[in-house]
Amino acid sequence: GLFVTDYFTRTPRKLSPFRSFASIELFHFHIPEDTVIAVWNLITFKEQGGTFGDQCPDHSITVYFRSGAPSVINPLHTHFPRDTAVPGSFALTLTWTLPNRTTGVFNVTSPLPGDWFLAAHLPKDEGKISVKGLYEECQYLFQPQLIVQRLVNIAVLYPGYITEQSMSPHNRSSLYKVFVPSYTSRVLVEVLRCRGAEGCPLWLRVRAKAPPLHNSTALDCREHAPCQLALDLPFWQHWYYVLVEKHPGVPGPISFQVTVQLTDCSRPSLARPPFLPSSASMNMPHSFGAAGGLALGDSPPPTSPNSTKHPVPVPTASPAGERCWPVRPTLRNELDTFSVHFYIFFGPNVSVPPDRPAVFVINLLPVLDSGGVLNLELRLNVSSLCGENVTVFGCLNHEVPLTSGDNASVTCETESLAGFLLSVNATASLSRLRIPYPQTGSWYLSLRSLCATEHGFEPCTNVTAEVYLRAYLSPCINDCGIYGQCKLLRTNNYLYAACECKAGWNGWGCTDNAEAFSYGFQLLSTLLLCLSNVMFVPPVAIAVRSHYLLEAAVYIFTMFFSTFYHACDQPGIVVFCIMEYDVLQFCDFLGSLMSVWVTVIAMARLQPVVLYLLGAMLLSMALQMDRHGLWNLLGPSLFALGIMAIAWTARTIRRRHCYPPTWKRWAFYLCPGALIAAAAVLLYAFVETEENYFYIHSIWHLLIAGSVGFLLPPRAKPSGRLGPLPRRKGCGYQLCVNEQEELGLVDPAVASINSICTS
Repeated sequence: GLFVTDYFTRTPRKLSPFRSFASIELFHFHIPEDTVIAVWNLITFKEQGGTFGDQCPDHSITVYFRSGAPSVINPLHTHFPRDTAVPGSFALTLTWTLPNRTTGVFNVTSPLPGDWFLAAHLPKDEGKISVKGLYEECQYLFQPQLIVQRLVNIAVLYPGYITEQSMSPHNRSSLYKVFVPSYTSRVLVEVLRCRGAEGCPLWLRVRAKAPPLHNSTALDCREHAPCQLALDLPFWQHWYYVLVEKHPGVPGPISFQVTVQLTDCSRPSLARPPFLPSSASMNMPHSFGAAGGLALGDSPPPTSPNSTKHPVPVPTASPAGERCWPVRPTLRNELDTFSVHFYIFFGPNVSVPPDRPAVFVINLLPVLDSGGVLNLELRLNVSSLCGENVTVFGCLNHEVPLTSGDNASVTCETESLAGFLLSVNATASLSRLRIPYPQTGSWYLSLRSLCATEHGFEPCTNVTAEVYLRAYLSPCINDCGIYGQCKLLRTNNYLYAACECKAGWNGWGCTDNAEAFSYGFQLLSTLLLCLSNVMFVPPVAIAVRSHYLLEAAVYIFTMFFSTFYHACDQPGIVVFCIMEYDVLQFCDFLGSLMSVWVTVIAMARLQPVVLYLLGAMLLSMALQMDRHGLWNLLGPSLFALGIMAIAWTARTIRRRHCYPPTWKRWAFYLCPGALIAAAAVLLYAFVETEENYFYIHSIWHLLIAGSVGFLLPPRAKPSGRLGPLPRRKGCGYQLCVNEQEELGLVDPAVASINSICTS
């Protein structure tokens, strides 16, 4: 055949250590139909400070692949919520082959067409809290590239027609495809009139959606006569690929005929007519491949040019009871993103008769609905059983309903079909099923009632069970509970939702409490972080006593907002917020930096109010730019220290003596205060992690507040001019007269005062 090669690539993205699915990087690809091979080239490289990160550690990278929806991954081996189905996916671990670059290759032969998703992440880290901008961070960038090779002009088989084929010696196989419409219960592929070699040295392979593989459903025509391959319960509205392959070592050409018969389950005694007049009748897409092939609505293909003959309609025998029941649709009601309810007409109570199943269809839109959770709930009305031991079984299958004629069967699986089983009875009247990241398309729910006997389950008689059915799409499982937050994430134009857990809880729905914080631990951590701010009370008292009223007001502001910010910032349920979180965080950061600013300005003995206003404006601007950036926060503090250094240097030069002048001030106040502040900064920058945050940060509060008490200068001495004299209190009024001042003989600022007070 003729091959066409397509290339797809994605922009490199920075990978993060795994904590939850919200921390992974997701990539979305689309594989076209008739693809015979897909090759992913996985490129990973390191960066540090804008250059190659040769010194960065070699962390392994895990990549997951899944068709139809994102992978449901669990690298930490946590527990999933109850009643949750976990679909499988491929996983690949990349190791480093070069100091700063590595590549990996993932091949998929005959991949399923449609959406494919790649998820990548780094291993879980130690949870260290690093200050942004303190050092150059190692970045691990991941870029996937996809190369697909697809066949064009694949011959199309039409149900009920015979196609002749001659296979030359240098050809080993012939590939065909046939479209299977809805309400098809059986596909029968047959090879006829095999000539050119002894016996019929051909293999017949059939597969849905993509070209067959070595492990696909196969039949050796040499050992089976007639060479017929039947597939029961095929996928509806999909292409089926038929591969006729020659045995190795067979010389010479081989000629044969291929035909396909589709059994309409609404008319089980007849095969589908060989020709349908319109595409609506057969639900076939208009583009089905072969150049010059039959377009729907045209006349039947001629016999000679295309080597296709009109066959005689042959009745197809089908097993007894092989029929399909009416499929009841559901009404889609979209409330929000990933918030969709599927309502049943004349529901939600459903009657399940004893002699036939009740079948419903739930349609999930491509791409839009695969990023949420499909929820299904069955609740049995026990009063409708009339005392009988009835069990209602539900089978949820993708793309085809499981309506087997064996009513006593309680499985939802066949050789080529796997589904999900639900059951309710008088003892357990409620059953739930959750499917995270479901594949899109049609999901069919088949409900049937069976009675339990000594010999197993048997069909019931004259008992119609009533079941309450609820089906809906939600962003997360139970909204992630009280210890998690459901986040709506986006990668390019694809939306998906994931839980981000807190307080030590883990799992897909934040239900795994193996490492969860107890209530007492949460209360203790909250009290430590909040009550450690009481250490600001001594600096406030010292500032008021020294007449630093502005500084005292800033310390009170810092103590108040730091207390309530940490009360609101807790990960568990011991949380108390008096304002919005963003407001509390801004005020806490602003108060902390303003405390440093006003303390340094007070140490410089500078009184202009313009410096305080300048500091408030600079710090507000820096916090608005980046609250966690190192230099945005360190810059104003260094500027204040520069002002203090200039003021101290000017006083030292003017007085020709070191400032501050006394060694006691240096030994008992400035040096201890500076050491305490330096220890606090080192703890904050290099020791603090997520596990020790609550007590390391509490120590940070104590040390910073203690350093302020040491560094705040004493009260300034009065100037040379004399202030008003103290007066003795009398029982009436006092008249204090300075005789010399009244006479205007001397300067009252330098004269000795002899006051005469007369009552």
